[in-house]
Amino acid sequence: MAASSSLLFTLLLVLLTFSDSSVQTLGLEVGINYGQIANNLPSPARVSYLLRSLNISRVKLYDADPNVLLAFANTNVEFIIGLGNEYLQNMTDPIKAQNWIQQRVQPYLTRTKITCITVGNEVYKTYDHQLWSNLLPAMQTVYNTLVNLGLDKQVTVTTAHSLDILSVSFPPSAGAFRQDLGEYLHGILNFHAQVKSPFLINAYPYFAYKDKPNEVPLNYVLFQPNQGTMDPNTNLKYDNMLFAQIDAVYSAIKAMGHTDIEVRISETGWPSRGDENEVGATPENAGLYNGNLLRRIEEKQGTPAKPNVPIDIYVFALFNENQKPGPTSERNYGLFYPDGTPVYNIGVQGYLPELIYSSATTNNGFSICSLLVLAIAYLISS
Repeated sequence: MAASSSLLFTLLLVLLTFSDSSVQTLGLEVGINYGQIANNLPSPARVSYLLRSLNISRVKLYDADPNVLLAFANTNVEFIIGLGNEYLQNMTDPIKAQNWIQQRVQPYLTRTKITCITVGNEVYKTYDHQLWSNLLPAMQTVYNTLVNLGLDKQVTVTTAHSLDILSVSFPPSAGAFRQDLGEYLHGILNFHAQVKSPFLINAYPYFAYKDKPNEVPLNYVLFQPNQGTMDPNTNLKYDNMLFAQIDAVYSAIKAMGHTDIEVRISETGWPSRGDENEVGATPENAGLYNGNLLRRIEEKQGTPAKPNVPIDIYVFALFNENQKPGPTSERNYGLFYPDGTPVYNIGVQGYLPELIYSSATTNNGFSICSLLVLAIAYLISS
């Protein structure tokens, strides 16, 4: 029965491609964070269709959910999968690392494009020194396991940091890491340089505005027209905070002796709702932030210090997640509601298939309803 249901759903997706009612989509050169801390999300199979209708080809997970990896088989969508902080100690053990990769990664590689594993997330935000000590050995062990299994050409290894690893973020040319992280980040950076993996940062200009709304210009954080700010050391002008944050990370990396590591934004976004003290968390501001950001990406813009390097960004997040802990904003970063309806307009439209479809006429004269009857008849006879 399960196999028949799966086949029927696949046939329904194929049938949709013949329908005149298919929506017009826009290709997005952006990745998306697919969080699942919710009890009302659509199935991974339906999400797969939604993302393909948006022409989004890069997805970041916070785990290695087999249901998701199977749903995206043969779709050519690239995945970053995650190893949570709770796995770090185990991942320092080569045997446990090999078991995890052989069970959670290797079986899916023939059909699903897994290109990266993030080992830990925002570890240095926890102030758990045991986690700090385990991070690099875990990354090294996971990477060495990939090498031993002959998978290192397909899959790379990295970790994602919060922006508070910086002690100085402005001016960007003076960007510096916190002194208490020096010994840890030195090894992390050497690892990135060795294996050619990107340095991931989770950057949210929203937090800076929320904390100091009277000091941080709203237009500056929303990519709206503004006077901008000048870096007195380089005379480079910044018209938005996110690009300044990216260049500050580059400067901090350079200060530790590396110019050969690429910085990518693994998370950024803006909440559409918040508590009373969460200033600026509105659908209007979220739409401006993400919409303007997508336009910058479409134009292949680089930062002032790296004008020839287009920014590489994963937007947070695909859906609102109703079970995330914390303030109201944490549950309202999604571009879409769980039913596939956009939370706000950013100029793109996708399609989340339902289980029941209209009888719209297809290009070849058949109706969707007629094709469904044929599909069901096929299943019954097989």
